[in-house]
Amino acid sequence: MAKSYDVVVIGAGPGGMTAALYASRANYSVAMIDRGIYGGQMNNTAEIENYPGFKSILGPDLAKAMYNSSTNFGAEYVYGSVEAIEDLGDTKLVKTDSEEITAKVVIIATGSEYKKLGIPGEEEYGGRGVSYCAVCDGAFFKNKDVVVIGGGDSAIEEGIYLSQITNSVTVIHRRDQLRAQKVSQDRAFANDKMNFVWNSNVVEVLGDENKVTGVRVVNNQTNTEKIIDASGVFIYVGLLPMTKSFENLGITDKDGWIVTDDHMATSIPGIYAIGDVRKKDLRQITTAIGDGGLAGQEAFKYIEAHK
Repeated sequence: MAKSYDVVVIGAGPGGMTAALYASRANYSVAMIDRGIYGGQMNNTAEIENYPGFKSILGPDLAKAMYNSSTNFGAEYVYGSVEAIEDLGDTKLVKTDSEEITAKVVIIATGSEYKKLGIPGEEEYGGRGVSYCAVCDGAFFKNKDVVVIGGGDSAIEEGIYLSQITNSVTVIHRRDQLRAQKVSQDRAFANDKMNFVWNSNVVEVLGDENKVTGVRVVNNQTNTEKIIDASGVFIYVGLLPMTKSFENLGITDKDGWIVTDDHMATSIPGIYAIGDVRKKDLRQITTAIGDGGLAGQEAFKYIEAHK
């Protein structure tokens, strides 16, 4: 027989933990399901400098503090991977890889994952020099040369982090200017260990069949090609929504992002979506928390209205 809760939150990132806090504080039974450690991408972030109340805090430390708050009123953390949701009207059936759970309200907070380039050598050298997480793997490249691919916030922030460990960081960007926040750009340009290659696409990750040795780069203005020697390749070229399990619900746009209204409600009554999985302009810890608080309150209103 399926377990039953008032609210099921899928995902234990900052948004999911906030939603669990609000719903459980309203005296509802709450299950927070995640296939990994609580905190999501915060665990892959060295220093967070734009979270109110802290000049700087380590990502894992903030994740732990949020988790303690999220479970303070009885929300349960459930390990598992959600494979599907079925809308049964007033009840939703959540199917995981190990059990089935019913709930009156489901809040989707599965976030996003790093996009891959899909070039030769990327998959072959995954874990052998190709990485999507500087905090996870940066220590393996101490005093070595690495490249960072991308020009957004993640690419530049992680490049700055890597510069504290490595011999040099070469940022390769397909445009002629960065998209990162101005404060991050200023720090990067002032960093003697960071170099920039503009208007260029990485077309191949090179290696010696054991580990990465460099990348092949083509200038998209002149079509000239060159090889940049490197021991590590860190890729930050965008995000993909983690919504494959919800495709049957018809709540996503053509790119897979979940569409909601201002109250975090999807087109299916009783199903909400928050944080990085939503179609939105800004994906930050603070915006995910705002989404989570609103969804937790909306869950209360929904359940009360359907008693």
